[in-house]
Amino acid sequence: MENKNSKILVIDSGLTKKLILNRPEKRNSLDEEMILEITGAMNSFSSDKETKSVIITGAGGNFCSGLYLDYLNKISEYNILENKQDSENFKNMLLSIYNCKKPTIAMVNGYALAGGCGIASACDIIVASDKAQFGYTEVKIGFIPAIVMVFLLKRVTETHAKDLLLLSKFITGTEAYNIGFVNYLVEEYMLESYSEKLCECLNQLPSSSVMLTKEMFRNVASMSFESALEYAVDMNALTRMTEECRNGIKRFLSKK
Repeated sequence: MENKNSKILVIDSGLTKKLILNRPEKRNSLDEEMILEITGAMNSFSSDKETKSVIITGAGGNFCSGLYLDYLNKISEYNILENKQDSENFKNMLLSIYNCKKPTIAMVNGYALAGGCGIASACDIIVASDKAQFGYTEVKIGFIPAIVMVFLLKRVTETHAKDLLLLSKFITGTEAYNIGFVNYLVEEYMLESYSEKLCECLNQLPSSSVMLTKEMFRNVASMSFESALEYAVDMNALTRMTEECRNGIKRFLSKK
């Protein structure tokens, strides 16, 4: 499925949707229209019963270089209310990825900078090529990595986060893998096939258990230890009532 007037492309690959940031001449940098398009697409994937996994990637050899320069210039003239709304839109985009009911994979090649790093960090799994470069460059221009920091801290320790954010340093795919930011590191020629193979594995799993597991990740972090265990008991009981769980148990027992 393609909309040639859009700044993103959506490719339907059976049970997997591939969302491609499609401004290769601008390293797939973001503006307000693109942010809203990504949000809308992700919300659609979340509610689409035919979709079981999502890949997010960029066209032309780069993932996403953050906010487009013209967009940065525009927001520099915003008043406080306009800046609040614009920040809200960016937050909602990242949440649409993080809260998507379907597992999401960031397939990263080339530059993933600032807001682009934020998009990758909001995904469930990051697959990076050995040519990938990650960086949070906000502090260099007097900005702060406020919203993306929240998602970064879900992937790496505060020690590594401070190193990345305060120094505005670039790191390679290998370095990102070594600090736990990236799940899988592959050679560039393997990037697409490896990501698609992960989706094939995800697509074979029961949808209800995948979605409920994702829901638990969203909720457990904000709970006390005791509350998390009580919540887990409830979720455990709920899962046992699903048809997929009952059928799965029957298949497992029939093999014994």
